[in-house]
Amino acid sequence: MASLQVQRSLQGRKLLLCVGGGIAAYKSLELVRRLRDAGALVQVAMTAGAQQFVTPLSFQALSGQPTRTTLWDSAAEQAMGHIELARWADRIVVAPGTADLLARLAHGQADDLVTTLCLASTAPLTLCPAMNHRMWLHPATQANITLLRERGAQIIGPVDGPLAEGESGPGRLAEPGDIVAALVAAHAPPQADGARNALAGLRIVISAGPTYEDIDPVRYVGNRSSGKMGYALATAAARQGAQVVLVSGPVQLPCPAGVQRISVRSAAQMRQAVLEALPADIYIGAAAVSDYTPRQVAPQKLKKSAGSTSLVLELVRTVDILAEVAAQEQALKLVVGFAAETHDVEKYARGKLVDKHLDLVIANQVGLATGGFESDDNAATAYWQDGEQVFPATSKAELAEQLLALVAQRLKA
Repeated sequence: MASLQVQRSLQGRKLLLCVGGGIAAYKSLELVRRLRDAGALVQVAMTAGAQQFVTPLSFQALSGQPTRTTLWDSAAEQAMGHIELARWADRIVVAPGTADLLARLAHGQADDLVTTLCLASTAPLTLCPAMNHRMWLHPATQANITLLRERGAQIIGPVDGPLAEGESGPGRLAEPGDIVAALVAAHAPPQADGARNALAGLRIVISAGPTYEDIDPVRYVGNRSSGKMGYALATAAARQGAQVVLVSGPVQLPCPAGVQRISVRSAAQMRQAVLEALPADIYIGAAAVSDYTPRQVAPQKLKKSAGSTSLVLELVRTVDILAEVAAQEQALKLVVGFAAETHDVEKYARGKLVDKHLDLVIANQVGLATGGFESDDNAATAYWQDGEQVFPATSKAELAEQLLALVAQRLKA
């Protein structure tokens, strides 16, 4: 169902993919394939640097269209081909967006085909940065991104993770599937007024992803949560007009458009960020918060002892964020919890509903071959004091829309 939904959303869209000169250019080949699978018409333009990593012929084979590489192609420019291409596009997607390319776009340069196309087009601009994490965090790059965002550019990524040079940090190109999902959201047809405005003006705090509880500077206790469900909820809530604060554990997902993201690592950090984000109208606790954390964090890497075959860790309970939020004196209109269970799903979900004084619990079964943690799809059942609603398996993006429709209903109950 997820692939069919994506295909309907991008069917017939004319996307101009501009490929920058970074090692992540190889991922743009997969992006072309996924965009075409989604029904989009794709043409590709490359910088000179991009051609050092991937050949124009590869993009031509995948897009089904000639790849443009220069302003000095006499055949293409006989009829001002770059202007025609700039007018053709419904949207321009720059992936990867290197630090140099972003800087040139921010300052309105037109010194090659790609920057000229971007400057000559009135189509919306989507930028997918990819670079060394120090380059991304440099004040000059951040100033350029701020300027581009103020002009209306959609920014997707970068994400945190291993980089080509052997380091790690925020600089990886967002995965092609996540880029396509963000483009689908940008091109989604308008909703009916009632659905579009159901959450308008409300402040919603959403927690998402795992927490990592450090054992030493190298190791941690964590879980398999990808954050995809919480991020889908944040995306959908922002589209419906809510003011969304997303408190996120360590994930490799781009921040949804129009959402304020606060990145944390541990359960204690998540608790502090959630409480500081209050007051709010609605809290949705979609994060998989660790129930336990090591009593002490070793200042140096724990080494194996000669002859030792085991390591004993003393774990202590973390504070229950969901229950603490539900008990706030500055009462929220709705507190929604999530319950990921391997068995007796309804029993544990309803127990959570009562014990933590929640208004709504969204429960799903994990440990299955499909759905749940790390998957793009999910099924769930919602429980409240005198009712329940089953949501069959679908994409997490679609499930998020359905769950928020129920949240809007429960606000009026």
